[in-house]
Amino acid sequence: MTTPPALGTDEARDRLHELTVIDVRTPGEYAGGHLPGALNVPLAQIQQALPDIRHAAERGDVLIVCASGARSENACAILADNHVTAATLSGGTAAWAAGGNELRRESTSRATWGMERQVRFTAGILVLLGLLLGLLVHPAFQLVSAAFAGGLVFSALTDTCGMAALLARLPHNRPRPADLAVTLAALRSR
Repeated sequence: MTTPPALGTDEARDRLHELTVIDVRTPGEYAGGHLPGALNVPLAQIQQALPDIRHAAERGDVLIVCASGARSENACAILADNHVTAATLSGGTAAWAAGGNELRRESTSRATWGMERQVRFTAGILVLLGLLLGLLVHPAFQLVSAAFAGGLVFSALTDTCGMAALLARLPHNRPRPADLAVTLAALRSR
């Protein structure tokens, strides 16, 4: 896999008016704060949105954004495999906000934690549960904690996260079909 081109926050800010910005985080993360003008196409929906992203890329440069840059690099790789060129924002929305740039927030009744926070919470609960069951029921339950600790190490070494992929499938992390349809229509009009 080749590394996609990356824009720093200063260059992205200067070119924001000419870029089609696609945020590949979950809808809850997107609602919590995104670049001005960004459209939400969760990473799991990239293939479905491919024709519309290709159309936008034919008309101008596309910038893919996520929280830190890992998911946007994955999205850029998927797009590159389908002959669509896109850049990623170095450091993601975290770097954007750290640089003092504006984040737009969506008013929503679904207050969803960021994916990294959801993973930390879930992993922590499962490790504690394994330890508690190991103390109260049977010591073999401590293997649950060991398994999740090993999974976290594997996740760090490979820069992948199976738990995040599973959590992204939960209803509060998936876009409503109407939301994605509106986003795809906006991509077609660019």
